[in-house]
Amino acid sequence: MKLKMLALLVCGLTTVPSAVSQTAPTFAQQAGSHSYTLAGADPARGGTTSIPTVIVPVRLAFATKKIAGKPYTLDAATDVPALLRSPIFSRFNFKAAGTTQYADALLRTTFPNAKDWHTLLGKPTVKPITVTVPAGFGYVLTSKSEGATAAIVDIEFLQKEIFKQLPKQDGALVFAVTRNTAFYAMGDATVCCSWGTHGVDRASGNSFVLASYLSHAPTVIADKDVQPLTQQLAEFINDPLFDPLYQHELYEQHLNPASAPGNLVSWMRPDAMQPGDGGRCGGNRVASTYFQLQPTDTNPKNNFPASKPFAVGTYHVQNVALMPWYAGASGSFGSTFSFPDAQALTEQAKPCPERRAGAVPPAPAQPTAEPFLPTATPNGHKLIGYWAGYGAASSTFSLRDVSPQWDYILVAFAIPDKNAPEGTMRFHPPTGMDDATFKSDVKFLQSKGKKVMISLGGGGQHFTLADPKRVPNYVDSVTKIVEEYGFDGIDIDFESPSLSIDSGDTDFRHPTTPSIVNLIDALRQLHNHFGSRFMISLVPEGTQIPAGYPSYGGQFGSYLAITYAIKDILTFIDVQDYNTPPLQGLDGEIYQPGTVDYHAAMTELLLHGFNIGGDPKHFFPPLPASQVAVGFLTGDTTSGIVDQAMDYIITGKAPKGTKYRLRNPKGYPEMIGAMFWTIDADRRLNYVFSNSVGPQLHGYPATK
Repeated sequence: MKLKMLALLVCGLTTVPSAVSQTAPTFAQQAGSHSYTLAGADPARGGTTSIPTVIVPVRLAFATKKIAGKPYTLDAATDVPALLRSPIFSRFNFKAAGTTQYADALLRTTFPNAKDWHTLLGKPTVKPITVTVPAGFGYVLTSKSEGATAAIVDIEFLQKEIFKQLPKQDGALVFAVTRNTAFYAMGDATVCCSWGTHGVDRASGNSFVLASYLSHAPTVIADKDVQPLTQQLAEFINDPLFDPLYQHELYEQHLNPASAPGNLVSWMRPDAMQPGDGGRCGGNRVASTYFQLQPTDTNPKNNFPASKPFAVGTYHVQNVALMPWYAGASGSFGSTFSFPDAQALTEQAKPCPERRAGAVPPAPAQPTAEPFLPTATPNGHKLIGYWAGYGAASSTFSLRDVSPQWDYILVAFAIPDKNAPEGTMRFHPPTGMDDATFKSDVKFLQSKGKKVMISLGGGGQHFTLADPKRVPNYVDSVTKIVEEYGFDGIDIDFESPSLSIDSGDTDFRHPTTPSIVNLIDALRQLHNHFGSRFMISLVPEGTQIPAGYPSYGGQFGSYLAITYAIKDILTFIDVQDYNTPPLQGLDGEIYQPGTVDYHAAMTELLLHGFNIGGDPKHFFPPLPASQVAVGFLTGDTTSGIVDQAMDYIITGKAPKGTKYRLRNPKGYPEMIGAMFWTIDADRRLNYVFSNSVGPQLHGYPATK
């Protein structure tokens, strides 16, 4: 049934389920060659439209966090009185738009020439519900110093659970309200974070806004009170037929998301440059069609959403882009591009410059790598990087030309062979490079004392050894790859959802999830075959190691059992500090990615050990510092932040402004070092990272 429905969409029939007849009122507006659907009634006809509204305060009960033996809860019911007094339901002065509700003022600013025309939210009824969040679908973060909590939850899961409990609401707008909760999309907590979503729920036919009220939230959260709700309400008003579940399904089927119901102008605008974001194209660096952030949002990927609020009385509302920003000031649209602050966006969206699909920016004409100056006594620190060598860079950047600063080179990637028996991996050198040249380059690097490993998997590759029959194919194919190309070892990069802890698997020491148990067995077999010099590394996402501290299950902590089981044969582990949502450190505080505090806090979880899921009965023991590295993304950090983070973790000398304090104040001098994705990007940036971090790591005194 799902495939048939998707086929109708792709064929151009924007048919939606019959339940859509229950949605809130809408009208069409022509602008240029496109027609857009907005919530409310046609401004040309005037009059007042009252949209019936149902407030659904959601009580979230988290199965993996217990208080006195009961699930911890975040209940939005206590925020309903404040919500009713807010500009969403009460009248406030919006200057040019008059004294009215937020949504009405937004529409009146969009259509400034409309006379005696209003779109108001009616007096709501209140229908509270409770949703239990099982392991693997969300977790709770607590600021110990503030006594404040926030949660991060799978938004698709939550939307489905809410509307299982809500029948058709006969044209009413459902306001589903959570408390202090941010969301991730596509079942992948690295696709984070938003404050909610909106549109039409396909199962129930209800129009809805799903977002959080922020009340006594941790100070790491910048937005306040109804700001998240006004963002989603604004997006609903401007695109009331948006269907996030359709968008996700189309994405999974590799079909055109524009085929789904809703306006042709996506809120992510992949063809529009982000204002104030360094000329980036599309969205705000959150790779999901399930939820979208406003062009006025300023936070980087994976943090709690943040943008400058607009104060209305004692409340804080979201500055949003109006339809003229996307579609132009044509038809009846005015020439104001943002609301309530008309200065937040002062000009229409600019199209991105045309780019050839798959093009890789050229390397500098004469990139200069710092020479490697070996010390009399090697100190054990290593600079680790992934080499891809694909695209436009493949013909100009061979493996042989890697900067001498890199010690361990991880070749990306060997991937699942879809034309061979399940479990089989395959590898070919990048396009334009023959086998003989590649093998020669591997030997050349090894002659210089470097280690060259093959990375298995990679982002976007789904691979699992859930069936034990796949293990021989996996072991045999990896063995052949290693032997043919002369690699020193393997790197395991199985990202979500390739590894997921099954329900009921609660003890990392004795895992029962087949995909995890079988991978451990396969790694043992490979090590036994090649011997003690065979290198094995793990590169988990943040959700797969440090997220196991607040919650264990599903993707959260999925590498912990593997790490523990092979610790005696593990060469190193380097957690990706970039594919990660906000998480909690051993000091009980919440940290956002991209900061020295985050790098130190997340790395020390492995160096010091921690209670998995906060349970002292399941203590994950510390790893030797010589097995632990920090993972960085060249496009998501600066050499200054990396330098400071590495110096702090290795020496214990905290840079100015650091909030997280290491449990070991002298640092971890034997820590192996830093990993980067990618060596290719570093070269295109004129070695800005390797020229800085390499000499730094190699220059530390040798450990005893």
